Amino acid sequence: MLKQNHRAWVEIDLSAIKHNVSQLKRLLSPQTELMAIVKADAYGHGAIGVSQAALQAGASWLGVATIPEGIQLRNAGITAPILILGATNSADEVRAIAEYRLQPTICTPKQALIFHEILQEIGSRIAVHLKIDTGMSRLGTDWRSATEFVQLVTSLPELEVESVYSHLATADDLDRTILNQQKQRFTTVIKALQDVSIYPRRLHLANTAGMLTDPDLHYDIVRPGLGIYGLYPAPHLKDEIELRPAMQVKARITQVKEIDAGSGVSYGYSFIAPTDMKVATVAIGYADGVPRGLSDRIKVVVHGQTVAQVGTITMDQCLIDVTHVPEVAVGDPVTILGKEDLTTADDWAKVLGTISWEILCGFKHRLPRIYVTQSDPVSYVARSR
Repeated sequence: MLKQNHRAWVEIDLSAIKHNVSQLKRLLSPQTELMAIVKADAYGHGAIGVSQAALQAGASWLGVATIPEGIQLRNAGITAPILILGATNSADEVRAIAEYRLQPTICTPKQALIFHEILQEIGSRIAVHLKIDTGMSRLGTDWRSATEFVQLVTSLPELEVESVYSHLATADDLDRTILNQQKQRFTTVIKALQDVSIYPRRLHLANTAGMLTDPDLHYDIVRPGLGIYGLYPAPHLKDEIELRPAMQVKARITQVKEIDAGSGVSYGYSFIAPTDMKVATVAIGYADGVPRGLSDRIKVVVHGQTVAQVGTITMDQCLIDVTHVPEVAVGDPVTILGKEDLTTADDWAKVLGTISWEILCGFKHRLPRIYVTQSDPVSYVARSR
């Protein structure tokens, strides 16, 4: 199906994904590998297409949150190692991990013993990654108990320890107090393991912010997420690397009408026309991932002109002020979320008091993902679900 038949769509520039991976890799030593984090359908960008592009650009690992996300990539023919970042505990999950050659995160001794029992039963051995909690207080064994935890797992023949890792809670903050504390705790864990002659094959700690903040955090693998998609974890990190946003969100105009001064627009009349106006209805709304809280607060682009969104954003539609846009017509595309000098996910996040990660992940799958490159305006429509 061609792009022009869609009421609204998400457009992903794969050349931007490749560019960003290449830029991130330039920060690394030759010994450090890059794990592209493609959980949550690659932050809404389409996991299969993004994974393929990231691997082509030099990523050697993929990170997902759930087993179905990993299975989706395997079914697409992707053979690279895939780390499941979330916790898995049931017998069925263990069997699926073994069947699809996924690599789980082991967070606790109890979880390790569950894996040991099920894998022993099915006669399988898998690579695992051991999560240490150095201050995130989410998943993982407390850093003070890490040595006993790792010793237990290494004693279980069905589990091959591929890495020991942790996750940073405040790497995007200007204040590095907590970051340095976590860094020191991770260093303490490594030293304690070495004292009992345990030398993990790989160590990893850094997300995008950690990568950009401190090269000492790179270890054997880095795990960038947001940076792959062309956004920065914090404004003060923008000078560290040149990234290109990969996502644009577009929709078509379905009606254009003249309204009189004093006319109310959309539910609740949050906008009253101050003069005679021309407004256009655009086929995208909060059910597609354009938050209702943005009503009357964002700009969009049509025919190269930046115009205001007016009135309450509804479930499937919104309205824009096209009074000063000549020759606007039904079927014209409108850029709702753009790149660089247009309205970005960072702009939306600032208005809503949230983070750009949430904006990117919010676009629903009734919007097809269309992959493009700079030289190829429409490659194909992603059928990710």
